[in-house]
Amino acid sequence: MRTFFRNVRWQNTAFLFATFLTTVIGVPIYLWNYGLNFFQATLFLFFLTATGLSITLGYHRLFSHLTFQASPIIKCLVLLFGAAAFEGTALVWVADHRRHHKFVDHDDDPYDITKGFFHAHIGWLLFRTSPDTPLTWVRDLQKDRLIVLQHRFYVPLAFFMGFGLPSFIGYCYGGGQAALGALLLAGIARIVFVHHMTFCINSLCHWMGRRPYSSKCTARDSLLMAFFTFGEGYHNYHHEFQHDYRNGVKYWQWDPTKWTIWLLSKIGLVRNLRTVPEDKILKAQIAEQQRRHAQHIAAQGTQLCAVKQGVLHAMQEALQEAMAHWEEKLGAWRSAQERRHEISGRQLRELRRQLNEATARLRLALRQWDSAHQV
Repeated sequence: MRTFFRNVRWQNTAFLFATFLTTVIGVPIYLWNYGLNFFQATLFLFFLTATGLSITLGYHRLFSHLTFQASPIIKCLVLLFGAAAFEGTALVWVADHRRHHKFVDHDDDPYDITKGFFHAHIGWLLFRTSPDTPLTWVRDLQKDRLIVLQHRFYVPLAFFMGFGLPSFIGYCYGGGQAALGALLLAGIARIVFVHHMTFCINSLCHWMGRRPYSSKCTARDSLLMAFFTFGEGYHNYHHEFQHDYRNGVKYWQWDPTKWTIWLLSKIGLVRNLRTVPEDKILKAQIAEQQRRHAQHIAAQGTQLCAVKQGVLHAMQEALQEAMAHWEEKLGAWRSAQERRHEISGRQLRELRRQLNEATARLRLALRQWDSAHQV
């Protein structure tokens, strides 16, 4: 019993339980007495978005994975509102996250899902099951003066930005009653929402969803999780291609963090957005499908007939030919894009048309190949 109490992270436990209980008890009492007005709802949504994006865009994609470069203005904003999320300093958060990627699903993973859903979601924060991650994981970030300042003055920054600022705005709007509502909603309840949004990435995104790019680890893609985590739910893609600024790589996938980064790049506040080439992404998908089909065939324990083997071989050859043709046209299009000032618009349109045709052919070959394996 004595060992158990020594392993409890009392500071984390007290804060997490206090904010949760205040949210489920204090917030309903306030709403019952005073109701919810437009100001309080808007303030809650603003702080939810600002702190949520500071974690996903700032702590995660900018600092942890260096997927783009940001201006000092953006760094300051994500460090200030990141502190208001009460998830620790950028240095500590990033150190844990980089260690997670290095040792995912193993003992050295801070929020290892194989130790149970509760451990991955919140247990690792409540109980000390392994040594704290040393800051040697973030030597590069320790050279950034803004990040070091946030680390040094984290506690006053967190309390001012997380509790003081919303309360002050509420007081300016409507006095003490509005200040109390802002503290409860835009402060405490919002912190609980952002916390569990982040915790779900560590737990649910390693527990539910599909693995279209790789089954080497438990990370999964889930539209549902993406909706609740500012686009972080496409976690299988992220673990396979962690240095891409996008998680929802398809243009239609819900990824507000990706869209925000892209918009900021258009007004010059961020630059050097890193992406993974289309052909590399597609090859990863095909390789994973091939692995699954081979595993399925092996699990059946029966020898395929000659006709079936012939069909699969033909579909495989057709897919390889379509892939080679598509890569050729993609290379020609990329080369033309780099030399666009040297060639005519008509030539560019023709190359784009050829690439579109090659893409359609590849998609058809992929569907036929996949269907042949399903029969």
